Amino acid sequence: MAKQQNRSLVPVAKQLPATRPVKTSKQSFSLYDGERHFTDREDVREFLPDILGKALARTWIDADFRTAFDNDPCGTLESHGVFLPENMLIEFQRQNADRPRIVVYEQRPNSKFKARVLYLQLVMMAGR
Repeated sequence: MAKQQNRSLVPVAKQLPATRPVKTSKQSFSLYDGERHFTDREDVREFLPDILGKALARTWIDADFRTAFDNDPCGTLESHGVFLPENMLIEFQRQNADRPRIVVYEQRPNSKFKARVLYLQLVMMAGR
């Protein structure tokens, strides 16, 4: 076989493809840039689902985050700069390990009753 002659205007040295950098530690991430203090139910319903969606997705891929969020969801959110009103609480429910969900409740003062404000659950769908 004859050696091909390089006809490029600018000679290019052959190189191996670039490799990905090796991760030595877990990359830090943020649920919210800065701090976010929610004030009322409407504020929570409008803006919290985006933040909780990130948290729920993170529980699927990060065992340390999942453990922290499972043990103390509100504390984990606060460590990421997200603060709920005093009358709101969050539960991380995992009845079925395939589809965990996050439920946000509002509890009125002097009441044992708590009303569900919203819940998030990841659903995987396949189509053809």
